[in-house]
This record gives sequence, C-alpha cells and structure tokens, in this order.
Amino acid sequence: MIRMKLHGTYNIYYAILGMRNPMNSWHLMDSSEPDEAGNCKLGEKDLNLAQRLTLAGTEHSKFLRFITVCFDITAPLYWWKEFDTYKFAEKNSTSTMHKLTSKELAPHDFSYDMLTDYREAQIRHLNDLIKAYNSREGDSEEDNAYRKAVFRELVQDLPSAYNQKRTVITNYAELRNIYFQRRYHKLDEWRDFCNWIKETLPYAEELICLEKKE
Repeated sequence: MIRMKLHGTYNIYYAILGMRNPMNSWHLMDSSEPDEAGNCKLGEKDLNLAQRLTLAGTEHSKFLRFITVCFDITAPLYWWKEFDTYKFAEKNSTSTMHKLTSKELAPHDFSYDMLTDYREAQIRHLNDLIKAYNSREGDSEEDNAYRKAVFRELVQDLPSAYNQKRTVITNYAELRNIYFQRRYHKLDEWRDFCNWIKETLPYAEELICLEKKE
C-alpha cells in the first residue's frame, strides 16, 4: 500500500526563464506570467524547447532541477528502503523513536495484502511489547533499563510492512529518473507511485515522462 498527497509544485516559470539563459533567448518566452508559486501555463515555444532539452540528456535538462515538488507519502518500510537510494529528495518522517509506543497497532498500520494468522499474532506480540513499555512509567534506573530493553525488542521485531509517513521535497529531474527506473518495477507500490507522478503533477507527461519517438 502507498498513499500520496500533493502539497504543491513550484517554480515552473523561473525554471523556464533560467532554461533560456544560455542563448539569451528570454525575448522568445511565450508562457503566462507566474502565479504566487512561480508556476505558469507553458507557451508553445517554451514547451518545445523544454522538451528538446529534456530529451538531449541530463547535461541539457538542468532546468528540471529547478521545478520543485512537495508531497506526503505513506508507504511500508520495505518501499522506503528503496526510495532512500535517491539522494535528491529531502524527507521528514514520522518518528518510530517517539511515537511507536503511543498507541496500539492495528492491521491498517501495515501493508499486508492478506491478514494471516501469523500476522495477527505478530501484531498482538507488538502490542504486548507496547503495553509492557508503557507499564513502567517511573524514572528509576531499573525502570529506564526495562523500557530500553523492551523498546529494542519492539523496533527489532517491527516488520518491514510497517507504514511510515514522510513529507518529501524533490524536483522534476529526480522524479524523471525515478519514473524511468521504477515504472515497471515488481513492487505494486512503485508502479502506483509512477502512475501518480504521471497523472498528478503539472506537465508530467510532457516533461517527466517524455520519451523519444521511434
């Protein structure tokens, strides 16, 4: 399971403005004036040049790095492990260190395709550890040592299907890289994320997902 929530896309106009710097061709810009987020409706000339530079390779499509995107993703830890290989994406996550013991866990906290007997038992085991952790609220050395030991067992037993929410900020260049590397991935979460990129972000089909025609 994976869920995305878009917060905003920014700076399209100024990315196009900077794209024209090498040839001093700002006078040829035909996009609309920028809104408060720096976005605009791309003109035919600007879009044509943007697409030609995008297809020319990363050394020519630097302007894509100037278009930033901010969104929330809730996804299992096994998916985040792969997403973390992309370095041009800053993330701020919910904290297992601070909040894992704050509530009882339920099946919807995990990306399980099927709730088996084993998984139900696993959730009960984790909740028993949470109860044990919260049962010792004193500040004695003994209480602290007990909670530390229980917490270590809890995080060590936490399955990779546990869902974590992160707020991410990245750019169109990195999303283009992700899209072409992951759109046919064996994990459903990657295919869902790539489809979300294509269907949600402005000019995604024209820039992020653009391919050379045969």
